[in-house]
Formats: sequence, structure tokens, C-alpha cells
Amino acid sequence: MLWEQLLKCPVCGGSMQRDAGVLSCTGARRHCFDVSSAGYVNLASSKAAGGGDDAALIRARTAFLEKGYYERIADAVCHALQTYAGEATTVLDAGCGEGYYAAKMAKCAHRVLGIDLSKRGITHAAKHATREGLSAFFCVGGIFDLPVADESVDAIVSLFAPVAQEEFLRVLKPGGVLILVGAGEEHLFSLKSVLYDTPYRNEARADLPTRMKRVAEERVRYTFGADNETLQELFSMTPYFYRTSKEGVARLAATAYLDVDVDAELLVFKK
Repeated sequence: MLWEQLLKCPVCGGSMQRDAGVLSCTGARRHCFDVSSAGYVNLASSKAAGGGDDAALIRARTAFLEKGYYERIADAVCHALQTYAGEATTVLDAGCGEGYYAAKMAKCAHRVLGIDLSKRGITHAAKHATREGLSAFFCVGGIFDLPVADESVDAIVSLFAPVAQEEFLRVLKPGGVLILVGAGEEHLFSLKSVLYDTPYRNEARADLPTRMKRVAEERVRYTFGADNETLQELFSMTPYFYRTSKEGVARLAATAYLDVDVDAELLVFKK
């Protein structure tokens, strides 16, 4: 299957075709979208709000993830895909960011379509996939208005991102699976103990699918040691970056080393 066969026009919903460096739809008005020199296409609709993660966040998250601290999470996702979706499946990484997990999945013999609103993140993901020769393609777009054809993907992976249940159901093939990864109760608790006078444990997420069957769940829990540079990178890619006091930021700046708690909840749902 060609990548364009997985996509739909964000303007009219028509199917897509490719001619050299241009994607165009088969609709009456033939809307056209250039494939960038980095290898991605911008299919964000007028409904998609915002520009996604900024350059500073992308740099921090890339630096942190490339050190391998979340590789166990990526491994758990790949294992879940193989177990519940099979090998050589077509996977949608919904909210793929800079493409770290998409690249890991592609290296496990899956075909990966990554979509995110951050043009900077998608640019990084597409360039990396090209350098590595990965079976992955990336689009700028929103997860609540996916530029993806109906019933076209075998699996969806959503990592630390919101659940767009109606869109996920639309693009999944019958019997397709959704793999969700989110923060468990103790995730990054030791980091929050530095940032806040009264650290809190994470609440259970409220956006789980209600029209899909839960078939499996797993907790990925471990601890890793981080120096101050790594802590700053991690802090910059979390929501805490935007809601921590000056005093909390100062305490983190003075922390030379910390054992960081990882507690990721992995859930598998079936359409």
C-alpha cells in the first residue's frame, strides 16, 4: 500500500494520489499539497487549532528521549503491537511529536504513519526516518480531525496524548487495536517532590474509550538516575514546566542528581 492511500483530503475528504512531490485529492476541485523537502506533508485542516509543540520543547524532548530513558516504554509498545495487532501492521502514531516512538515501531517491522500538529516535531521525525531508511511517513495534522482514510489502519498508538475516540474508531479497521500509554499514579513523583511543597499523585485518566473493548493492561515501572542536565530536559517536556513556582524551579536547578520514578500505564483496546 502506498502512503497516500492511507490519507484523505483535509478540505473535501476525497481520497489522495501522488505525483512526484505533490499530493492531490480526487475531489472535483483537486486540492493539492506539496511534500516538503524534509519529506512530510502538511494536511492540517482549518479545524485544527494551534501549532503544536514549540522548538524549545522539541529540542528538550529529543535530547531526553535519545538518551534512552524511556526505551522500556517503547519496547512495551512494540511488544503489545506484535501481540495484539500482529507483525507488519500499518500503525497510526496519533500525536507523534518528534517521532521517537514512531521510529522505534518502524524498526520493529511496522509501517508507521505519524501525525502531529507541531510542524517542528514532524520535520524532525521525517528527516530522521529518511536518514534511517524507515518505513514511516509523517503529516502535520490534528488528532481530532485526522487526515486519514476510513478503516485504513490496523492499529493506533497514543502515547501521553489525548484520546480522540470518534476519530480513532473511524480510521481503525474492523478488529483493529488502540494502544494507549499514559502516566500512572506514581509517574515522576520524585521530580514533583522537588518542584512542589506538596507533591501529588496522578489521577486516573478520564478520557478512556467507552465504545471499545479493553483487552489488556500493563504497568511499566522502573527508576533511573538523572543528572541536572537530564532533569532540566525532562522538566521542559512536562506540563509542570508551565505551572511550577520560581521557588520550585530554583530547587530543581540546585538538584545535581535524582532517582526518577517512571510509572507508565499501557492499555490495549479493540474495535
